[in-house]
Amino acid sequence: MKLINLKNQIEEASKLIGNTWPLYSFVTSNPLSGYEQLPFSEAVSQAKQILNARVYPDASIYRKAWESEEIEKVELVNILKENGFEATPESYLKQMESERPIQILNQNHDLDRIMVKWLSAFMDEGLAEWEMPHKKSGFYKAWRQLAPYDAEIGKIQRKDIPKTSDEALSEILSGYSEQEVLTIFTHQLAALPGWTGYIKHRSTQAWQEAYPIELKDYLAVRLLTAKQLKKEIFPLVIENKGDSEIMKLQYLWLMAWEQSWQKRLMSHLEKESISTQKNQLYNHTPYAQFAFCIDTRSELIRRHVESTGDYETFGYAGFFGIPMDYESSKDGISHKSCPPIVDSCYSVTELAQNNKSDEKKVQDRKNEVRKFWNYFLKRMKNMLPSTFGFVEGSGFFYGMQLLIRTIAPAPLYRFSQRNNSRYESVCEPQLHQSNWGNEQNLNIPAEEKATIVKSAFELMGWKQFAPLILFVGHGSHSANNPFGSSLDCGACAASPGRHNARMLAKLANDSEVRHILKEKFQMEIPETTFFLGAEHNTTTDEIVLFDSSLPESHQKQVEALKKNLQKVQETATQERLGATRNSISHAQTNASNWGETRPEWGLAKNASFIIAPRKATQNLALDGRSFLHSYDWKTDKEGHVLETIMQGPMVVTQWINNHYYFSTVDNDKFGGGTKVTHNITGKFGVVQGNGGDLKTGLPWESLYTFKDEPYHPPLRLSVVIQAPLNQVKSILAKNDNLKALADNEWIYLIVMDPLEGETFHRYQKSKGWVPNSDEKAAPMKMKPTLRKNIPEEVPV
Repeated sequence: MKLINLKNQIEEASKLIGNTWPLYSFVTSNPLSGYEQLPFSEAVSQAKQILNARVYPDASIYRKAWESEEIEKVELVNILKENGFEATPESYLKQMESERPIQILNQNHDLDRIMVKWLSAFMDEGLAEWEMPHKKSGFYKAWRQLAPYDAEIGKIQRKDIPKTSDEALSEILSGYSEQEVLTIFTHQLAALPGWTGYIKHRSTQAWQEAYPIELKDYLAVRLLTAKQLKKEIFPLVIENKGDSEIMKLQYLWLMAWEQSWQKRLMSHLEKESISTQKNQLYNHTPYAQFAFCIDTRSELIRRHVESTGDYETFGYAGFFGIPMDYESSKDGISHKSCPPIVDSCYSVTELAQNNKSDEKKVQDRKNEVRKFWNYFLKRMKNMLPSTFGFVEGSGFFYGMQLLIRTIAPAPLYRFSQRNNSRYESVCEPQLHQSNWGNEQNLNIPAEEKATIVKSAFELMGWKQFAPLILFVGHGSHSANNPFGSSLDCGACAASPGRHNARMLAKLANDSEVRHILKEKFQMEIPETTFFLGAEHNTTTDEIVLFDSSLPESHQKQVEALKKNLQKVQETATQERLGATRNSISHAQTNASNWGETRPEWGLAKNASFIIAPRKATQNLALDGRSFLHSYDWKTDKEGHVLETIMQGPMVVTQWINNHYYFSTVDNDKFGGGTKVTHNITGKFGVVQGNGGDLKTGLPWESLYTFKDEPYHPPLRLSVVIQAPLNQVKSILAKNDNLKALADNEWIYLIVMDPLEGETFHRYQKSKGWVPNSDEKAAPMKMKPTLRKNIPEEVPV
């Protein structure tokens, strides 16, 4: 078999396998992203067949949605009749409930177990005390050196093993046709999709250079091991399509549920539009402005910020338009801090602020001491000579620590957070070209910096500047949580957004940048305006300001703002946690309790992405179900800004939405299983119990309230855009990938056309853009919004 064909076959077979992201950078992404060029129903049908996975919500979930009227009868009956189902919805619900999942015994359990053993040893990232020999020569060659010593695979001599993975695959597959080879590769890769997904991810990471591993190496080792164990490499069972009529019913019920949600959402957006037109507020400069991430958790905190004072909020992707990597001063490791689909153009490091070099040296010294003690304690626990004596001698101290963490998690959290922003108080971020390590290359042209700032304001439709403007990134705090990074900012590749927020604030405060903005781009920022970086802690709803370089002119204003933000934290935690007393302490307990399996809900319940000015949603409490991106079509005559939003944030939110969808409908195959029995392997992943496949998605506790009762309704993303319809049509015509997402129903597109009196148009591949019917929607179950408090006189 030709090598070029071999490579193509592997690429084709691996499409169904999504990337498995490491725990320290757990990015939510569509597990079936390789199949986005197929209609949703076809893609999930293939996933069901190959992975033996559930791809639609269980009938019990549909029943709850039906009985609670989340699925409207009119929508469901119409969809069923359009597709030839004339009986009652209840009869079809019972038919779906009669489905019994097909149990398929794993004929290759021993083979899978052996492969997991070898992959765990080779891909370990520092958890094991002893490193696997020959790792630098690559996975296949390392295995070839050590395989003769593995008694589990039987007797084999090194001379009998082909020297390269290409030779091994060509030899084993010589008697099969190309179609059969594709079937074999697909079956073998799907046997351990978590591990093979991590190999896909690692192929683009730094680890790959030092310890290379590719899918062809994995397949060669697996097929050679199967040959030794006398296992059949061609799949014995490849059909598991289930009842085709039941699958069609499941799909139609899903559509009815989604359209019911859309109808309610459009109804309320329409009412808000009418209300806004009747009650136009006087045009004035707000006391302060906040730019939050588009994250669904920002929807709640924005409402509470706006209700506390004369504050205006915006929504923008949480990496704040800076495609960067951030090098942490605490561990020296560089982390990606922009969306995974974006290449990092810049690196950001920390340098001491003026006259604070000595303070930074003190912090660096403390950090070195901390790292030494962490290393020392780990060595003492793991080295054989010291293990028993160390455990007995230190047991009392560890016991006291566990006791405090158990009985007083909230006070412990407050104590541990006292100096959490110490580095930010003595350092400032420095921007330089990615992969440029020399000090001389720190000087990026001021015009390039100005372009970053200009793009941020343009994408949000910014028109005026308050005296104080905050860029608010977000991060999450939790204890004993392997999936902690999944609660951080997805737009920052599962890193906190504080570094991007600080960087953009520094650029916007730069006098040279402001001069270029004024002279070249006709964007004038008042001299009285100052920009601050901040971070919203989504577990405790605290907003921390990084104000160490604040000028004296804004000191009183910021002090008043901090008092209001304390009120915001209290009211926001009360709403989110349903607590009327001690809500902040409750939230801090969640952040610090080492036995808490659900420190927060993350982005659960996400169902829509609204691209519109804030006034379109300002008086709606959307219950954390919507991503909100600020956009004003009036300032975007050519549609370039909207196209950027659709190409970037819209694609990312679709990834997030599908990650939650698939993790909910089959938490075993696409999710993370329960946290109770998780074990960390290699520092990068978790397995359930004592081995098996890497878990690829979100844990059960992040999705379900109780058994068979999901907190996250598994719905596909509905994107609502307030813009002229012709503008959206033009963007889709130029971008085949965006059109494919809509045509193949990975997302729903809805346009709120301001040129037609805010008329809604829903996109359907078969019908084009269909105006929304005048049919009345059922009332949307949302919490009441808060009354905005605008002072008669706005302080400057």
